[in-house]
Amino acid sequence: MTPEQATTDSTRYFLRHVRFGWTSLLVFLTLGIVLEVLHGFKLAWYLDVDNSTRRLMWTLAHAHGTLLALVNIAFGVTLRLVDTEDVRPRAIASPCLIGASLLLPGGFFLGGLFTYGGDPGLGIFLLPLGALLLLVGVFLTAWRCVGSRRGG
Repeated sequence: MTPEQATTDSTRYFLRHVRFGWTSLLVFLTLGIVLEVLHGFKLAWYLDVDNSTRRLMWTLAHAHGTLLALVNIAFGVTLRLVDTEDVRPRAIASPCLIGASLLLPGGFFLGGLFTYGGDPGLGIFLLPLGALLLLVGVFLTAWRCVGSRRGG
């Protein structure tokens, strides 16, 4: 890959993650506001003790989604700061981070949508895959940052 192609590719990944991150941040901050409104109106469907699993799962969806939105923004910015000669780590880390950003909060949200007694719904089974994708994406990004020749 030529330096010009690497720069164009880097810009494409940068824009993808910054756009995805800011859009995700809007979605998950809105979810947080909705959860606050459910608290404010004291809806039994959300606040009753029988629904504590739902409340926990949706709080975790909001928290993980917000954090992962910020991780995507940070990843996009990191691409601008790290040497771009080897594009393989970026090409793997990018879909891993986006996948994790969908699966982790999505699993928590779906797990709270339909609960069974005190147990979350089947959506909770998305979490292990999401966690693995997050681990791979963060590992490759950290590895690339440590091996970068740019900066001090």
